[in-house]
Amino acid sequence: MTKAEIVQALYTKVGGFSKKESADIVDLVFEMMKDTLGRGERIKISGFGNFVLRDKRQRPGRNPQTGDPIKISERRVLTFKASQILKIALNGKDENGAGSSPSVSASPAATNAPSTSSSPSTNLHQPSPAPMASPSIGDGGSRD
Repeated sequence: MTKAEIVQALYTKVGGFSKKESADIVDLVFEMMKDTLGRGERIKISGFGNFVLRDKRQRPGRNPQTGDPIKISERRVLTFKASQILKIALNGKDENGAGSSPSVSASPAATNAPSTSSSPSTNLHQPSPAPMASPSIGDGGSRD
């Protein structure tokens, strides 16, 4: 998403602002973020994540083309750590944390335990199911 797309979304979805005012609001937000980070302060956006400026020390490195040793100068880098709410939203899980991962949707004992079917010999000659398959996939939700 570009800055122009953010301006357009503000203009169409919020309403009440001209395109120029929408652009000014977006510019103001980015300017405030830049100034805050420039002072070394964190930006914490609830439900989204944290922007943090970190100092990196000078360190040795290598020129990838020649292999010669070089010094990588000290610098400040911007990092972003997504909030748990954003991580859940991006991974397609519901509000209760249930998702496609076996560690979330089933207890560890249920995913690691051997099958307790009525005929124990059925699993002796067959390989175990792939570990990435969810135990709930394919059961159709019906229990007979």
